[in-house]
Amino acid sequence: MMIRKLCLGLLLAAVVMAPPARAQQVLKTGVDATFAPHAMVKLGGGLQGFNLDLGYEIARRMGRKLEVEGTEFSGLLPGMNAGKYDFILTPVTATPERAKQMLFSEGYLDTDFTFVEKKAAPGIKALEDLKGKVISVNKGSAFEAWCRDNTAKYGFTYAAYGSNADAVQAVQAGRADANLSASSVSGWVAKQNPLVKPTFSIHTGFVWALAFRADDKAGRDNISMVLKCMKKDGFVAKTAEKWFGFKPAPDNSAVAIAPGQGIPGMEGYDPTPAPLKCS
Repeated sequence: MMIRKLCLGLLLAAVVMAPPARAQQVLKTGVDATFAPHAMVKLGGGLQGFNLDLGYEIARRMGRKLEVEGTEFSGLLPGMNAGKYDFILTPVTATPERAKQMLFSEGYLDTDFTFVEKKAAPGIKALEDLKGKVISVNKGSAFEAWCRDNTAKYGFTYAAYGSNADAVQAVQAGRADANLSASSVSGWVAKQNPLVKPTFSIHTGFVWALAFRADDKAGRDNISMVLKCMKKDGFVAKTAEKWFGFKPAPDNSAVAIAPGQGIPGMEGYDPTPAPLKCS
């Protein structure tokens, strides 16, 4: 009897001490909730956008719960590296510099850069037109990096803001001549705001990808496999069409599937063939 009571007590203790299965199923991530239409606040509360649709579908197919935190872009990558997030859901432009510090999934969308100016402005028609202008960008973004690398070459200055919405507001208020952001974002901004217009675009050859800690290859590979399946069945392309109004071409990263894991030609890419495993 005493032995039975002891065993029962140990069993109850194990049940109490064991973490709930539900908590083990949570995927934690973060987005810049001002980066419409990729992530933005709903009128009734909560978040919506292309990347939210992408993230919730990934979690659903993995049988896991997704917890999303909205914060400034500049805090996302440090938060991930500190273990606060499992991966970054907000659009992260995969660059060779970033690939040295983190792992990337394969790209899920091609990204070009586009300037947004006041409706009455003559409009930037070439990079040489940037001379003497002030460009506003989202702090910590690839757009800030581009400005930093090209300010001397083209003779402009730039100002970094905590959100892209603030950067656009700087243009409207006359503190900046143009805002530089992703083409999808710039088109959305102009569609929502009749006071501004998209003008000159820069073809970058870059893609957006999900970002992971450098030591989390297993996490990257697991989620990447789900992303590959979402490309195969057309979910990514359909979601892009829903939010951006265009159908991605067959060679766009929203459709094309990489043979390995990561971004071909970039540090962190695993060329080992990754046959699709879709449920």
